[in-house]
Amino acid sequence: MSKLRILYVASEINPFLKTSDVADFVRKLPQAMQERGMEIRILVPRFGLINERKNRLHEVVRLSGINIAVGDDEKPLIIKVASIPTAKLQVYFIDNEDYFQRKYVFHDKENRFYADNDERAIFFCKGVLETVKKLGWAPDIVHCNDWMTALIPLYLKTTYKNDPMFKDTKSVFTVYNNSFEHRFEGDIIEKARMMDIDDEMLSELKTADFEGFIRIGSTYADAVVRAEEETSESLNAILTDFTEHKFETVEDEDVTDRYFNLYTQLLG
Repeated sequence: MSKLRILYVASEINPFLKTSDVADFVRKLPQAMQERGMEIRILVPRFGLINERKNRLHEVVRLSGINIAVGDDEKPLIIKVASIPTAKLQVYFIDNEDYFQRKYVFHDKENRFYADNDERAIFFCKGVLETVKKLGWAPDIVHCNDWMTALIPLYLKTTYKNDPMFKDTKSVFTVYNNSFEHRFEGDIIEKARMMDIDDEMLSELKTADFEGFIRIGSTYADAVVRAEEETSESLNAILTDFTEHKFETVEDEDVTDRYFNLYTQLLG
């Protein structure tokens, strides 16, 4: 049997950036799966806090140069790469001057939520799938982490479902307690749209808030996972609608086994 190929997508990963538990999770689980013989790729945004020189990021010219549509705008996609030497893992970074070259992640220095975080998420999700196509690496599982990755399961079930690179790909969506109160302005449906996606498919996103992102990710993912045992009431309310394809968290020492079993079950 050939190695299982797992693509991990997240907003952050240690040691490059840590603002929440996502960074630790995405650092540990891919290495654990690699040690079990799986083939791993990791994709995250290149937020401005990440020191390129210190972390030895360099541009991958053959992967860069695509334009990604966000509504009526097209933004150039730049791909960078670095290694985690202690784990022999490569991390690919999605970059764009307008969206990611700021010295903060989701809030400015006055702690105000960036009004274009929706566009940054949409650009990131679309950019991830286009990068994987350019890599020529067909993942068996795309494991999406947190709200910023929530549109990837939708895109896999629609625009990319007949693409040879993704035709058999399954998606996992892990949900975290990283909610925000902001409601995005503008036509988020128009920004997120791609080929073979009608407005009804994006209806969960109409609320233009954290709940909308979680709901659309949970609707289209093949499995939805609660990252923490204790989640907020609002998050619990959302997740109760998706009990058919959701498993609860277990104690830390069992998480690797549970994900390993989930991956193999999805591909069974």
